[in-house]
Amino acid sequence: MKEEKKRSLEGCSEAREMPEKENAPAFPAHTCVDCRVMACCGGTGKSYPPFCLTEKMDPALIEKAMAEYKKPDINRIAVSAAEVEADYYCRLTRVEETMKFAEKIGARRIGIATCVGLLREAGTAAQIFRAHGFEVFGAACKCGAQKKVDIGIPKRCEWVDPNMCNPVLQAMTLNREKTDLDVMIGLCVGHDSLFLKYAEAPVTVLVVKDRVLGNNPAAALYTADSYYGRLLHPEKEPGKTAGGGRAEELPENESAGSEPEGGK
Repeated sequence: MKEEKKRSLEGCSEAREMPEKENAPAFPAHTCVDCRVMACCGGTGKSYPPFCLTEKMDPALIEKAMAEYKKPDINRIAVSAAEVEADYYCRLTRVEETMKFAEKIGARRIGIATCVGLLREAGTAAQIFRAHGFEVFGAACKCGAQKKVDIGIPKRCEWVDPNMCNPVLQAMTLNREKTDLDVMIGLCVGHDSLFLKYAEAPVTVLVVKDRVLGNNPAAALYTADSYYGRLLHPEKEPGKTAGGGRAEELPENESAGSEPEGGK
């Protein structure tokens, strides 16, 4: 049990500025995420919406992207992914599709980058992969046991664990082991970004962490017009302060904030 009986959320949302990107254009009002026509899918017979990226795409950018698929490593991944989609569409689980994809690209050495809070699930995945003839090497997020404060993480973050998640070390460890394909299982938001940045092998995701929704973050999207309406209307969220933060205290047994001992 954590020593702190209550913890204040005030001040936990401080923002850090990113370096400005030179000559970065302003985003248009609408892009692909605002489209429901999907005329870019072949055979629909539908017209492109006025803001369609396909209609407005720079031909030079398309040519540059398509040239990448001529590289053997890139082509092997792209073709294999498309074959897995077509051959097993709505027939196999994500676990099974991961193994089929690994087979198609010729991967035998699978690296697993996992959160320590999902070691049981990672262990099950490893057992399944091994049962199908793959070699497996796993690296947990706390490997190396380095302190958070050593890299400037605020001391108040130690209530979860004084040791930092170390996705850079996870990636470097799997790189050293010469993995053919890395599988991410439940890395934290942002830590997954760093793992993707430093991993040398192709990376796929098996589990996306969501501590509240049982590792199913899409549930918040499915219910954004009902139970999780506060996501679309943050101004209506109870306890919201004028500055956008939350000042109330959260009891340690509150489900949205509790963590299993040693879990992340």
